[in-house]
Amino acid sequence: MSPRRPVSQELTIDMIMDAARHLFVNKGYQHVSMRQIAKELDCSHSAIYYHFQNKAELFYALVEDHFQMLDQKLDAIMELEMDNKRKAKQVLLGFIEFGLTYQSHYEIMFLIKDDEVRNFINQGPNQTYAKFAQSLNALCEKPITIHEIWSIFLSLHGFVTHYCRHIKRYDEVKDMAQAHVNFLLKTIG
Repeated sequence: MSPRRPVSQELTIDMIMDAARHLFVNKGYQHVSMRQIAKELDCSHSAIYYHFQNKAELFYALVEDHFQMLDQKLDAIMELEMDNKRKAKQVLLGFIEFGLTYQSHYEIMFLIKDDEVRNFINQGPNQTYAKFAQSLNALCEKPITIHEIWSIFLSLHGFVTHYCRHIKRYDEVKDMAQAHVNFLLKTIG
């Protein structure tokens, strides 16, 4: 057995979350244990339990962190000084850019299917979706229905999931993303 991490290289929550994210995405939530995460970090599993009670709590911390990142991106776009039409376009592009820039984050947020974690991820997506819907509604010239907003959200999600496994960077499909967003914006006037 190899020696464990020296005390001078203290295990941080960020280190644990990075290793867990990598394993969850590559192996699936059900096929990852706290011991495997510890092995990835070359530490004892008790060191991870110091920060997280169990795997579900660790996964929930990842999900919450990722939704906060997406919310911060949306907030930053909403604070930009530009007309509402351009800002609406930036909101939609921002979602795509986030998903394709942080692909492993996006997969954990939206694509992991597991009954054990499904209850943990209900609140984060709902809050982010509400913020997305309120922002889009505020930026549109005419009132749009919740069904139209949901359709736009699903279309953006479909775009991201389609390209997630085929590209490495958002820049590779930036032109296609802009064309997609322009098409969506035409549908709501």
